[in-house]
Formats: sequence, structure tokens, C-alpha cells
Amino acid sequence: MRVISGDCKGRRLKAVPGNNTRPTTDKVKESMFNIIGPYFDGGWALDLFAGSGGLGIEALSRGIEKAIFLDTDHKAMATVRENVTSLGLTSRAEIYKNDARRALDQLAGRGLQFDLVFLDPPYKQVQLYEELITKMQALQLLNDRAYIIAEHHADVELPDAYGRAIRWRLAEYGEIAISFYEIVTETETKE
Repeated sequence: MRVISGDCKGRRLKAVPGNNTRPTTDKVKESMFNIIGPYFDGGWALDLFAGSGGLGIEALSRGIEKAIFLDTDHKAMATVRENVTSLGLTSRAEIYKNDARRALDQLAGRGLQFDLVFLDPPYKQVQLYEELITKMQALQLLNDRAYIIAEHHADVELPDAYGRAIRWRLAEYGEIAISFYEIVTETETKE
């Protein structure tokens, strides 16, 4: 695994030891960022179920101002810390070992809002997509026009919308699918 583009282009990333995480391949990551960017002018990213942190780190490399990384796995959090530190991104990253649901409540308590969210829960926990996307909207954690990038198994069909999160693209890469959602404004949902 490596950083594909931006300030940290070509730098290697460590993978989480063991078989509990499923890193996004470089090919899928490159395609994903070409669809949503490829570069950013500031903003905040949230990497839920971060694993090695590859997606949030790629966003930082491409111009996102700050990224928050969340996972419940000790090894994953240690790997994110190691990757962020080796790339000199510690001042732009916050790393927390926490359950996604509790973490969202805490982030809302801080008044944070995100422009980019990576959502890659364990594939067997399909209910988490709706639960977390709905909760982020209810807690007002998403700016208008924020992107939610949901990675899921290609056999799983996610809906075209979760509230104001409207899917505008679905891309498939073998067994992996990426649903690209955008938060539309209140006015657009009434039209």
C-alpha cells in the first residue's frame, strides 16, 4: 500500500497485522479519488473503520486540512498512528479507538462538521450504513455537499438515498463496490 498522489505521493503505508482488516487496494483508492476530487482545498475528513488509515491519509495528502480516524481495533489504531507519524501528518490528524456510534456523539458535541466521510464497516454489518449515515445527518455532522464514500461488497445493494444523502454514483471493482453519496441542501430535497 502506498499514497497515490499529493504531498505524500509514493510513500509506503504499513498494513494492519493479521486478517481482521480489509485494506482498500491502491487501484480502487486511485479510482475513488479521481471520482471525488482528485484534490481538495481544505475541509475535514472522517475515516470511520479506518484500518490502516489509508483513505484518510490519502485525503490529507491531497489537501484535506484535518482528518479524524476511528476504529475499535488496537492494532489498527497503532498502525494509523505509525503511518501518520512517518508521513509527518500528526498535526493534521486525530486518532481515536472508539465505537463509531459513540464517536459520532462525541464529535457532534464538539460542533464538528465534515466534508468527506469514508465509511467501510465490516461487510457483514450491512445495517451500519443506514444507521451511521442517518445518525451523521441527525447530529448535523455533515456540511452541505459533503461526500460519503461507502465501500461495500458488490452483492450488497445500498439504497439510492439516506435522507439528504443522495447516491450519485456506484462503481464496482470485482467483489468491491463503492457508493458515492452527496449531502444535498434542504431546498433540493423539497424540489
